[in-house]
Amino acid sequence: MSERMDPATEAFVAHRNLLFTVAYEMLGSAADAEDVLQETWLRWVDVDLAIVRDQRAYLVRITTRQALSRLRTLGRRKENYVGPWLPEPLLTTPDIAEDVTLADSVSMAMLLVMETLAPVERAVFVLREVFDLPYDEIADAVDKTPAAVRQIAHRARAHVAARRPRGVVSSTESRHALEAFGRAVETGDLQGLLNLLAPDVVLLADGGGVVKAVVNPIFGADKVVRLLGGGIPRITGPVSTEVVQLNGAPALTIRIDGVIDCIMAVRIDDGAISGLYIVRNPEKLSRVERETAVSR
Repeated sequence: MSERMDPATEAFVAHRNLLFTVAYEMLGSAADAEDVLQETWLRWVDVDLAIVRDQRAYLVRITTRQALSRLRTLGRRKENYVGPWLPEPLLTTPDIAEDVTLADSVSMAMLLVMETLAPVERAVFVLREVFDLPYDEIADAVDKTPAAVRQIAHRARAHVAARRPRGVVSSTESRHALEAFGRAVETGDLQGLLNLLAPDVVLLADGGGVVKAVVNPIFGADKVVRLLGGGIPRITGPVSTEVVQLNGAPALTIRIDGVIDCIMAVRIDDGAISGLYIVRNPEKLSRVERETAVSR
């Protein structure tokens, strides 16, 4: 019979998925979120549990503070990043579809919108809008007054609302668009590709300077199709595509010679693909073949 975990470990394990989700939504990086969890654990084991009234709130507070510190470091790192920086994609569990708010909050499109928030704004937005924490708990986590947090939450909410995808997009709609996109890539059907794209579509590709990728955003359907039309013929091995569940929504995995070359997530507005997000940086592809549980 296995020994029972000590109370500190038991509490941490019970809330681990939630803490990872808080850190990941604040950072957009699973690797950095895991580092934040390690730092949270090191601080948690030194806490006198007898004085802790709400273990979940206490752990979220530690995680938020560590994530804010890491977020500022990450900001400096992004300044020297080669090309566009995109969030690290996660293969999420199927049950995430049952929680629409959570699925939306970890989507590539939403994480990119949250990238435009200041660090404290992002923390407040995540804790309030996704996890529905009371203002006084958020205030403790970000070292602000509850009144200040209310103002920050209002500002962040308006900022995100002005930039988030227009309307609700069903998983079925996204899946159909990606399947059609995959067929176009496999067959070289450029006209079929063009038909899927909004005129003002934006393509962002993250190679991180490790593998080849365009280093500037590509704007406009014609330019995107020309770029992809020029790149597809240069592929030397057999290409296969598969729609999988990444970040709570359908995404396209593209393999060359059976090896994952990149993943592609989309943003859909008014029935057309308005954003193409391609992650090629191999350092960001370690979590697309094993499931990561997120929760709130």
